[in-house]
Amino acid sequence: MTQAETPTVFPRSSARGAAWLRVIPPWAQVVLAVISVQVGAALAKGLFDTAGPSGVVFLRTLLAGILFGLIWRPAVRGRSWRDYGYIALYGVSIALMMLAFYAAIDRIPLGIAVTISFTGPLGLAVLGSRKLLDLLWALLAAAGILLLSPVTNVSLEPAGMFLAGLSGVSWVIYILLTRRISRRVNTQMALTLSMFAAAITAMPFGLSGALQVLTAPTLIALSLVVALLSSAVPFGLEFQALKRLSPRAFGLLVSLEPVVAAAIGFIMLNETLDLRSLIGIGLVTAAAAATARSEPEPDSTQAEATV
Repeated sequence: MTQAETPTVFPRSSARGAAWLRVIPPWAQVVLAVISVQVGAALAKGLFDTAGPSGVVFLRTLLAGILFGLIWRPAVRGRSWRDYGYIALYGVSIALMMLAFYAAIDRIPLGIAVTISFTGPLGLAVLGSRKLLDLLWALLAAAGILLLSPVTNVSLEPAGMFLAGLSGVSWVIYILLTRRISRRVNTQMALTLSMFAAAITAMPFGLSGALQVLTAPTLIALSLVVALLSSAVPFGLEFQALKRLSPRAFGLLVSLEPVVAAAIGFIMLNETLDLRSLIGIGLVTAAAAATARSEPEPDSTQAEATV
């Protein structure tokens, strides 16, 4: 998704990035990860006519699982059935999030879909806060969503708005499961197996469409690029960045995602937005940045567990 597909809490990773990645400043790695996810989403729309949104989700998760398995070669045995159960639920949440998000961007502009889905983790952060100021940021985000809604913008399809909101709810579930799984299973195993679980979940909806892609080598290549840009590249960049960035700084940078999505949608998909929509995206982005800024820095023990 977008990050509509990137959690606010990440499991610890022991994977080592390439030497050249360490030369890139950590803030730039996060920005590149955000751009990579949105470019991947824009390219995915090029497969919708052939595979449909569900077929793209099936292909993306299956290919991402294969890529993670080849890169990390995680040990997948020796865990309890409860651990495997959590991983399966994790994969289902990933599939639901992607299915809803891709169906949304098939109906409404990318920037608006990302902005609406972004309110899921933003709402979770506000609900977990006891600061009165965070309520103000929530109201600011609500005003932004109102400007994007069909109530004030009749050109937007209500079904697309609903699906983007459903993606945001799935994102919240994904974040909560990430927190629990990060205490039980290492990153490589969790991500690899969860991607296969997501592919199994999406298969009944997307298998027939995905098979259509296999008829054209160019579409197969595009599917691989989407999987790389949407999963492998951003995860690798984020894991490296979180070794040197605090969760607060990371949250501030990720709050750029709605703006980046709007820009990518304009550049790659020719999706123009009116002034009302741009203001709405700006309000949600400002609320997300302010909420991340107000989050207290964790102590060293918490920070180690988070990254």
